[in-house]
Amino acid sequence: MIPESKMENLLYDYHLAKAMGDNLSYSENYKKALYMEAVFNKYGTTEAAFDSSMVWYARNTEILSKIYEKVNKRLKIQRDEINHLIALRDKKPKMSAPGDSIDVWAWQRVLRLAGEMADKQYAFVLPADTNFKDRDTLVWKVRYHFLNPVPDSSRTTVMAMQIIYEKDTINRVEKVKGSGTRQIRLYADTLGMMKEIRGFIYYSAGERKGIMLADKLELTRYHCSDSLSVSARDSLNKERALRADSLKNKQAKPTSDSLKQIDDKDQDHIRLTPEEMNRRRSGERPMKRQEQVETEEHILQERIEQRRERQLNQRRNQSNRRQNPR
Repeated sequence: MIPESKMENLLYDYHLAKAMGDNLSYSENYKKALYMEAVFNKYGTTEAAFDSSMVWYARNTEILSKIYEKVNKRLKIQRDEINHLIALRDKKPKMSAPGDSIDVWAWQRVLRLAGEMADKQYAFVLPADTNFKDRDTLVWKVRYHFLNPVPDSSRTTVMAMQIIYEKDTINRVEKVKGSGTRQIRLYADTLGMMKEIRGFIYYSAGERKGIMLADKLELTRYHCSDSLSVSARDSLNKERALRADSLKNKQAKPTSDSLKQIDDKDQDHIRLTPEEMNRRRSGERPMKRQEQVETEEHILQERIEQRRERQLNQRRNQSNRRQNPR
């Protein structure tokens, strides 16, 4: 069985070789087996011995888990180093770290500007990546040191930053009149996701030569965590939903329940005779004659027929409205 220390190194090289083999073209697929064989030869073992050792480690999951924690850590470090080399090759900053309150500055932390033609401006361009979120705030901070001669009104030092969003662009310019720390804060609420951040420092020495040093350059990204703004957005969405529901209810057609309510309302407005009103006040039950009973039954039957006819007419009108909308 392959021991733990040797197994860690073997698995590290094994996964590197496997990743390289997975990226080969179809015509070079035969190299996969060669990569694996080279790894086994490096550690003086065979594929069969490796497989049998993995069976034992699979039964002892705690040991295998510790080995893979170390392997994953080494692979992550290797990935970060490769990304850094790619960024240097392409002259682009690597992807920023995820999270809140992250310094995304990817360049040198100390600058020297002399105010001459080829040495009086420093500029940067930072493309936004997937770790930038909607409504993020960016703060660019620089500390300035003006060497002799001391800057005056004839020599202007300017720092500026610009953020390009999906919908618009915002920028800010700050004049630097003396030594000390200056910062620019930019934020937008409704312009969509960030696409690119740009900035520059411009130093003009004028006729008198001078040197300006800038250090402690930081570009900090803050995610929006304002619960008030979030609740305001939620309340706005809720208000829009309520308006849509009320509009839908106004446009809805009356149902059979509404017809029943109309009939009940009509029945409640039946005019009572004085005798009936006195009877209801006293609570007495008058004796009804046979003729009166028959008359009331006839009237009730007519009312039922009228109600049915009224309901049929309303249903016909509803059907006509659906078939012939305005």
